[in-house]
Amino acid sequence: MRLILGSALVMALCGATLAGQAAKVDGKLLAGKWEQTPDKVDTKKDKEDKEKKAPPPAGPAMVIEFTPNEKMPLMGTMSVTVTDAGKDFKVDGKYTLAADKLTVEMKLGDKDVKETLTIKKLTDSEFVTEDSKQKTENLRRKR
Repeated sequence: MRLILGSALVMALCGATLAGQAAKVDGKLLAGKWEQTPDKVDTKKDKEDKEKKAPPPAGPAMVIEFTPNEKMPLMGTMSVTVTDAGKDFKVDGKYTLAADKLTVEMKLGDKDVKETLTIKKLTDSEFVTEDSKQKTENLRRKR
């Protein structure tokens, strides 16, 4: 009886461990400059609203640059540059990559901002994240 219960417990723990593992993301693909895609859709509700309304006017352009640390490639620095009406606004920060979670830390004025994003897709040309509010951000590699 103990043998059966012990085997069942081991099987359950192995299954839970395998199910709990998140897909690992290649940190090398993150390095470089990324820009927002013009057909950005924030949430499922916004998709429905977008079909009903005319598209909004073009807003500011945003470029995010990730620079990995040479010794620890899953950590590094980042900079966000927003260009609006011919003026550039730049914010620097740092990031950490763990499995499919990207944690970014930035300082906006005198306020520290920390956000953990879930990477939905990361390829050579496309980068899709989702934040804690289920807002999806679509980026493409800047050439």
